[in-house]
Amino acid sequence: MPLVRIDVTAGRSPEELQAISRAVHEAIVEEYRIPERDYFHILTEHPAGHLVAQDAGLGFERSGAVVMLQIFTQRGRSIEAKQNLYARIHQALGGVGVAGEDIFLGYVENGPEDWTFGFGRAQYLTGELKVPAAS
Repeated sequence: MPLVRIDVTAGRSPEELQAISRAVHEAIVEEYRIPERDYFHILTEHPAGHLVAQDAGLGFERSGAVVMLQIFTQRGRSIEAKQNLYARIHQALGGVGVAGEDIFLGYVENGPEDWTFGFGRAQYLTGELKVPAAS
């Protein structure tokens, strides 16, 4: 059950925002084989100048259309699985018009004790939800 934050500079249409969100979700579903309805995204638009994403010394320039992603998910996936996910997200976002240099992604892992889906219970710990298997 990844929780995905998507931060963009204001100016995209609702359809473009939805396409970005769906592209990221579909990449995660395909690579990590999570259920389709494990869809938890936060889309936030920021005024121009409120997102800063330079090249970190890699020698390329980003446009003003950067898409910053944070993926919070269960620990345990292999380095290869993560790299495959990054490549799949890059491909999927390219398909909806986001340039490769405009994609920035931070990946954060945690454990079953770090999630509640409501009612003040950690459902992975109580057994109400099965802890996702690592891919």
